[in-house]
Amino acid sequence: MASKFARLILSTVRSPLLTPKGATPIKTISKRNVVCSESGSVLPEPHVDRLGVLKVLVVVMPFLYMGATIGKEGAAFMEENDIFVPDDDDDD
Repeated sequence: MASKFARLILSTVRSPLLTPKGATPIKTISKRNVVCSESGSVLPEPHVDRLGVLKVLVVVMPFLYMGATIGKEGAAFMEENDIFVPDDDDDD
């Protein structure tokens, strides 16, 4: 695992533009997909999370709405109590 990670880092860091003249650039390493175990049996299919985008939207949208509401209410509170009142001269 560590050697694969090191090869990946080296392949991204050492681009053809950064190699000295005359040196050969490191070639990309192909990924091998394993479908059989050592005994020859077929491995089960990998787990796939279904409805991933829907799950993200269900989490993000309520908190985005709450943050916008808190910001709007905070701005109204500050303007009402004269904590922050924009001047007409600030538009320039």
